[in-house]
Amino acid sequence: MKALYAVLASAAVVPLLATPATAESKKSIAKMENSLSAAGFIVKPANSPARLAMLARLPKDKFARRTKGDIVTYVYADPKDCNCLYVGSQAAYGRYQQADQAKNIVDQERIAAEDYDDPAWNWDSWGSWGPGFGFRHHGW
Repeated sequence: MKALYAVLASAAVVPLLATPATAESKKSIAKMENSLSAAGFIVKPANSPARLAMLARLPKDKFARRTKGDIVTYVYADPKDCNCLYVGSQAAYGRYQQADQAKNIVDQERIAAEDYDDPAWNWDSWGSWGPGFGFRHHGW
């Protein structure tokens, strides 16, 4: 009987543990799709056996560049989530890179600007981190 309760309890917990990761990954996928579309990439579904086979040969979730004459094309293969290929020009790839860099700068500025201020937090409990860190010096 205890074994049955253990199985039932674990069966109830597993979906709860999986849900946040799934929701987070869906959010990340949607951001990527939005970023690529906003930059000018076009979605091409892998809706035939030939396209599916070609999609499987590309690096997953990474950009690949194709040059034919003077024309440079970037593709981003997403066989897992949308089963599609994003195709963009040199200009679209440049816009994507600029937006990604701008996002990284904003993220870095946000992180740098966050100041942890909690009166109950005792920084001294962590000991000295050396001169210049604003903590009491404990023999460093």
